[in-house]
Amino acid sequence: MHPPLLRALAACLLSTASLLAQAQPASFDKPLRIMVGASPGGGTDILARLLADKFAPVLKQSVTVENRPGASNTIAAELTARAAPDGTTLLLATNTGQAVAPHLLKLKFDPLKDLQPLGLVGVMPNVLVVSASSNYRSVKDLLAAMEAKPGHLKYASSGIGSTQHIAGEAFGLATRTKAIHVPYKGSTQAHIDVIGGDVEMMFDSTSSAMGQIRGGKFRALAVTTEKRSAELPDVPTLGELGIKGADVQTWYGLYVTAGTPKPLVDRLAAELAAALKLPDVQARIRGLGGDLQPLSIEAFAEMNRAEFNRYGQLVRDAQIKADAQ
Repeated sequence: MHPPLLRALAACLLSTASLLAQAQPASFDKPLRIMVGASPGGGTDILARLLADKFAPVLKQSVTVENRPGASNTIAAELTARAAPDGTTLLLATNTGQAVAPHLLKLKFDPLKDLQPLGLVGVMPNVLVVSASSNYRSVKDLLAAMEAKPGHLKYASSGIGSTQHIAGEAFGLATRTKAIHVPYKGSTQAHIDVIGGDVEMMFDSTSSAMGQIRGGKFRALAVTTEKRSAELPDVPTLGELGIKGADVQTWYGLYVTAGTPKPLVDRLAAELAAALKLPDVQARIRGLGGDLQPLSIEAFAEMNRAEFNRYGQLVRDAQIKADAQ
């Protein structure tokens, strides 16, 4: 065979190999982990385990969930930001750690620069709940008690700077009432104390509270969003009750370490989008009171930055401090 023909054949084979390589989806050569900044059993943990179960078979690697609660969800975020940028360390975060905490804490990482957004997982209303055994049967009852004993009632949250905390402060500003904030390291212990009556109320995310509501442990008094939750159709919005300016919701997003190669970022984003189209995943998220709002990587990054700015303003308006109780 003539040398020119050999060279042409070699070039053709190389080109074909290159095209085949590009057609193959990016793969991972070691197990993955999804970091969660809250304790087991809460909404973030539930969603992380749901995604881990869907990712493992398609990525052909085990996918574990690691709970690192504390510091307004930022411990898990920092571990993800500092991880090797190989796509194997993911973070399932909420607006608590991504949009609120950076305005309250001195972080050793930049959530806008050190974490690469992959996609929005779901948006959940926050719901004002009390123990099912309490005497508070409506927001009106609760407000009457708060006005009768200013600063006496307590509300729980999953931590300082959490959306539960922000919702409680926004409620106080909107109603001109004052309650004592009792922060926990996640929702699980907070639930125990609300159910037991040690803390009177909580502005929890539906993803975390629905199990207790359905189980008859929590009484839902109102949702803190503009429209009613499809899973709680009989529960009014605060706006319907004449309380304006306390619209707070919890969103969940998936991130990976910044600097992760684009093929791996694209693969993870694609698998997230595919998982969110599965009927059982959609049913699970809606069952938690959530709304699915698929976004591209770019659109979610833009939302992430806008929420960072919006909650920064809310923190300043409510004069929330990192040591606020």
